[in-house]
Amino acid sequence: MEEVTEGVSNLNIVDSQKKNRIQVSNTKKPLFFYVNLSKRYMQQYNEVELSALGMAISTVVSIAEILKNNGLAVEKKIMTSTVDVKEDMRGRPVQKPKIEVVLGKTVNFDELMLAGQNDGNNIQE
Repeated sequence: MEEVTEGVSNLNIVDSQKKNRIQVSNTKKPLFFYVNLSKRYMQQYNEVELSALGMAISTVVSIAEILKNNGLAVEKKIMTSTVDVKEDMRGRPVQKPKIEVVLGKTVNFDELMLAGQNDGNNIQE
């Protein structure tokens, strides 16, 4: 019994929902909500994963470009795929495009964030 307990405590269970993932919607929150949330996630986890389906893909691209153009983030990985989503009316699966973008902190991220706090919100659109 002791070996089973030891084996269970040594298991490395992977969480299905990553802590640094933001699932972006283009209808629920404004763009800069996601920009500011991404900055907080990068402060906390050193990187952020932005994920979106369908029409929200352009919102993810905009968030990533704003953060990159302001010197706060660098692209680490971009993944595209299609996923089957059930249609509301008939229950038949429909393929939707999906994007996942992983952004990491730049070398001077902390300096820029500190300067932004002192100057107010200096992010440019």
